Amino acid sequence: MSGGSESDDSVTANGRVYIPEVRNEETPAVGMKFDSLDLVYNFYNRYAFLAGFGIRLHSSFWGKNKKEILRKEFVCCKQGAYRNDETRERKRQRGISRCNCKAKIVVVKTHGSKKYTISLFAEGHNHKMTPSGRMHLLRSHCRISDSTKVLTKQLGSVNISINQKVSIFEVQSGGMDKIGFIKKDIYNLECSVNGKLRNHDVELVTEYFMAEQKKNEAFYFKIERDGDNRFSRCFWANATSRRAYRFYGDVVVFDTTFDTNRYDLTFAPMLGVNNHGVKKAMPGGEPKTIITDQDAAMSRAISIAFPTTFHRLCIWHITSKFFVKLPHSAYKEYWREFQKAIWDTDNKDEFDAKWNIVITKAGLTDHPWLSSMFDLRESLVPAYARHFFAAGMSSSQRAECSHGFFKQYISRRNSLMDFIIRFERALSHQRQKELVADHVDAFEAAQCILPMPMNKQMATLYTRTMFQKFEQELIQSTTCFLELKTEDASKVVFTVSERKNWETRVAEVIYVKDSDHASCSCKRFEFVGIIYKHILALFRRDQIEYMPDKYILKRWKKTAKFGLVSDANGNEIKDSVNPGLLIKWSTMSRLASDVIEDALMCEEGCELLSETLKSLTSPSNNDESTPIDLSDSLFDEFYRMHGPTQ
Repeated sequence: MSGGSESDDSVTANGRVYIPEVRNEETPAVGMKFDSLDLVYNFYNRYAFLAGFGIRLHSSFWGKNKKEILRKEFVCCKQGAYRNDETRERKRQRGISRCNCKAKIVVVKTHGSKKYTISLFAEGHNHKMTPSGRMHLLRSHCRISDSTKVLTKQLGSVNISINQKVSIFEVQSGGMDKIGFIKKDIYNLECSVNGKLRNHDVELVTEYFMAEQKKNEAFYFKIERDGDNRFSRCFWANATSRRAYRFYGDVVVFDTTFDTNRYDLTFAPMLGVNNHGVKKAMPGGEPKTIITDQDAAMSRAISIAFPTTFHRLCIWHITSKFFVKLPHSAYKEYWREFQKAIWDTDNKDEFDAKWNIVITKAGLTDHPWLSSMFDLRESLVPAYARHFFAAGMSSSQRAECSHGFFKQYISRRNSLMDFIIRFERALSHQRQKELVADHVDAFEAAQCILPMPMNKQMATLYTRTMFQKFEQELIQSTTCFLELKTEDASKVVFTVSERKNWETRVAEVIYVKDSDHASCSCKRFEFVGIIYKHILALFRRDQIEYMPDKYILKRWKKTAKFGLVSDANGNEIKDSVNPGLLIKWSTMSRLASDVIEDALMCEEGCELLSETLKSLTSPSNNDESTPIDLSDSLFDEFYRMHGPTQ
């Protein structure tokens, strides 16, 4: 089935010619016609796969108008001969793969014809065929399907490494040799896509934000440029985050210590706590308390933008500097005592006293950095800040947790667009945790350790997480000893003592008669929003069976998210759900798995399903060998590769 005399040149040095054994209907023949060059490539490559060799594109002859190809050659991958260029310095030595094989097909398009016709088929090879177990290692047969490309990018968006991706595809395909490509192909794919998108970050981000806003008008974004019209900063918040701020925006952590992209732009998420204690990002507004790192410019900006907001410094960023700022010997010997002074004091006087004791023992009374930290104690130390509501948020814990959380998804190698996509993925994980917690509250009744009316009352009102915290306070209140200290016409003062860490701790509870309100010197209710054990001890003494409404914050209730949320123009802000490709892939996989399990029950079912799948994936229906084309719209391709965010 050869056309022309070129097949004679395929004789090897030992006089052998290798003719592939392939069925006639899948073997090229002179006179075959095709509608496009892509179809020619696919047909010849399919033949090559069955025969045991790879192919590549070769010479082309264009028409006079240079608008269409009139002649095209497709050759064996071993066509041509090795040329040694001694003047060229090579970084690595490669083996010689070409042996001047003459196997090929030639197609032509004649004047007035719309089809390409095979004019020459050189069938013989001057080399042995590649075994079927190694065919996936030949370049023309390394095929990454479009769905795999998308899945590869989405796995990368949650920091799945290339090695792990290949392992996933290996399990999914049933072996490394059945994947259809190798690890290097995934690496090359990512390098190619990232290279083409590298200089279009701002364009991509703008189009992405506009696309999100088109899907949901409640999506908000703002991009600012500097005097040279270069990107300087951006802010964005989706509908879910804006709704969350409406319910939980009373306390916000504004952390600007992330440098998590290749441009060294600062990432500043606004973090808060929902009714389950779950951290989540929230857009702007004026909160009651805002927690930031120590930055003079930011402090000035907050005082102007949020004049009524209490600005608290993040103690995690401060305490993490002790190791650097203090002499090594002093840090090693006195660090635990500094920790106790910061964390285990209930009021201002107690902190001041313990702090002075530690710095005196350590000989650091004149240490300039410690002196500056002491001057900032009102916005830094918990004992000074407990009179401001913070939803129980430990600035140290939240900052450390947020750093650890975001590092699972983002890295300094990320482009700006990559970073934003990965950030949205991270948020979707947090929202899934919140959804699970909401389901537990709706589906299950909390078990009460103490069979008390107040405990049962709060079990029905609070979310599971908040109820468990309350119940622990109620249990601990039984170990508190309440003693009358003073009483007059306006108020009653009690001392509440308890044993803690082998020492007796004393707090003071004040009950104001006119307002019928109790408060404690520990300020835990003001700080956390849940009645603490000291006041609960007073309620037990006075036989108050049910919690008064004034002490129950809506933000901790199961119904915290109920209600209409509107923007500044009165438009309702609604959540939007747009499942990405991973969700679609999971749904289709479950459906396919069910069909396969049913078919496996009988031989006839297996044969029927197998034939149906083959007909759906036949070469005429599947043209996935065409490389990704990013030329039309960079954003469309990037968006397709990532899939919609959650």
